[in-house]
Amino acid sequence: MTETMLDSGTYRETRAAWERIWGEETDFSLELQTVDYARSKHVRSLYLPYLSPTHPILEAGCGLGVELIGLSRQGLSAIGLDYATNALLELHDRQPRFRLVGGDIHRLPFPDGAFGAYLSFGVLEHFEFGPEPALREASRVLRPDGVLVLTVPYPNFVWRWARLRTASTGRAPAPGPRYFETAYSLRRLEGHLRAAGFAVTARHPVGHSFALWGLGGPFRDPGYYQTSFLAERLGNLMERVFAWPMCHATLVIGRKTAA
Repeated sequence: MTETMLDSGTYRETRAAWERIWGEETDFSLELQTVDYARSKHVRSLYLPYLSPTHPILEAGCGLGVELIGLSRQGLSAIGLDYATNALLELHDRQPRFRLVGGDIHRLPFPDGAFGAYLSFGVLEHFEFGPEPALREASRVLRPDGVLVLTVPYPNFVWRWARLRTASTGRAPAPGPRYFETAYSLRRLEGHLRAAGFAVTARHPVGHSFALWGLGGPFRDPGYYQTSFLAERLGNLMERVFAWPMCHATLVIGRKTAA
């Protein structure tokens, strides 16, 4: 990982945006509600069988620690790391027993082979230079045959429609914190994983109801990023019929293969 990448304007802007989002624009109590959302429980049910309490677990890019709380309710503990230290301070005030570390996922402050599992939820899509530098660092801190659990946005129909609409209207970005974000096809994502020394064990299209939430209107309930009953019912159907084109994100389980 070169210092030039981490010093780029886009990277610094993205980092500052997330520090502002976690510190000024996100209500912890509302964020905590998402732990019990059906879509969150579904994703957790898919990756939990791959985790073991025998070896340490790292969540890289934990933000306000919602997934750490979800894991703790399942009897598992993990170390949370984020470069937005204001988010970690907020989490520490509410969950002082959690082990939290301020740091960058591209320069992890841990020795080689320190963890049995590395978790990353909606993080690697935020780097304009791609996910491989972070994935190589993940491989470094994992034990031989260590587990990688990763979610990133999938270029679904809503994502493609939004990009086409923006391109056709030429609208300026909405006000507020600006950060880089992209989506990865399964083929492209698996290519990055192989290049970083991982073999894909399982892949799942997830978040179909939340893909519909992006359309607004009848697919949203008044709650915090809450999908409506209609979105949930249609999402279940989409998962069976149009699993990949209609999913919000890809969940990948990988195993470290590099020496």
